[in-house]
Amino acid sequence: MFSYNGETAYSTGDSLSGGCCNLFFCNGFDLAAHSPRLETRSARVPIEVPASVPVRVLTQQIVPILSGDTLADLLERAGIPQEARVELIAAVEKEFDLKKLRAGSQLALVRSGEGMLESLEYVIDPDNKLQVAKSNGAFVAHIAEVPGTIRSDAVCGTIQGSLFESMERAGERPELVVRFAEIFAWDLDFYRDPREGDAFCVLVEKKEYANGAPATYRRVLAAQYNNAGSIYDAYLFADEDGEPSYYSSDGQSLESAFLRSPIAFNVRISSQFSRRRYHPVLKVYRPHLGIDYAAPSGTPVRTVAAGRVVFSGRSGGSGNLITIRHANAFETQYLHLSRRLVRKGQKVEQGQRIGLVGATGLATGPHLDLRVRKNGRYVNFGNIKVPRRSSISADQQDSFHAVRDRFLALMAAGTPSGTKIAASGTAPAATP
Repeated sequence: MFSYNGETAYSTGDSLSGGCCNLFFCNGFDLAAHSPRLETRSARVPIEVPASVPVRVLTQQIVPILSGDTLADLLERAGIPQEARVELIAAVEKEFDLKKLRAGSQLALVRSGEGMLESLEYVIDPDNKLQVAKSNGAFVAHIAEVPGTIRSDAVCGTIQGSLFESMERAGERPELVVRFAEIFAWDLDFYRDPREGDAFCVLVEKKEYANGAPATYRRVLAAQYNNAGSIYDAYLFADEDGEPSYYSSDGQSLESAFLRSPIAFNVRISSQFSRRRYHPVLKVYRPHLGIDYAAPSGTPVRTVAAGRVVFSGRSGGSGNLITIRHANAFETQYLHLSRRLVRKGQKVEQGQRIGLVGATGLATGPHLDLRVRKNGRYVNFGNIKVPRRSSISADQQDSFHAVRDRFLALMAAGTPSGTKIAASGTAPAATP
């Protein structure tokens, strides 16, 4: 239904006020002629109207947004006069970045029986919509929140195939899989570590919408992964400065100096660190002082730790090479890249994308060769042990334990029979 100055009315071929309106023609304004690519909707709503009150006939137009469309294009296509277009665009620009209009979505316009534009609505994302309406004769735009209810949901199951496939069977979308993997990025490599039958559980907030739109994910409150008997867990908790972060059941931060993998997904280890390996190109035995990650060309590569780029360029058999210096005398090298995305002297944050997988230099196929040096000496990245960044303060221990136990109880309530998760106070797995 649409309202205008507190009055609501729709009409099909019948007239409520002596005028005529159908799907394509309203009081002398031919919508089809002006809008060949518009869908126009109307419906009859029986209402009682005093004879002295004129009924406003309002018609909705759906304007599809095509690739390359601007708001000006859309309004012109809808047959909106230039003066109204200029006024409406000026109002929208105060509240919304027009570059963010998405192809494949749509505008909903409401027009009077005389064809004048009364209001506009555009769904920005599941939570927000742009609304434009007349106020005191001028267009006014604002961003309105889409109403809904947030509830917590425990998603638990066992690994059969990949983590993606297992969560999909539980009815979840890839977005939740990625967030789950990111929480444990310092401890688990979800292409190397998972075993068939491993158990997972994640407590996530979901927003359910009154308009029936699909629910969206909010905060992940807690997560747990049983990796062949080794328990990894995470609980969202705000520190003394109010900053939320994830901590294991004993109050240790999940964050450490190094991520477990330089590639988030779609990767396998094709060659391990070795002091004597047969080189597939040179056909001789020689040391392989890194770990090879086979992945499609163009796969994003991330730095495993924060630092500064000390080299970014071509380097013989290493092809495109990036070298990053880190704290505590560590240095990482990323070889055979198809493209380098950082330059020498640039500061990088942990997890930042620095390049793309390739096969430059001496390589038989696309892969990343990650090498790590400590005090100038190459070390096996898979065996590095680094401390956690922080832990819960003594003053916050009781509060943290209460939050942890509450989240555990909620996860246990949603855990299928036979799925093993840790109980309160269970010691976490050793830091890799």
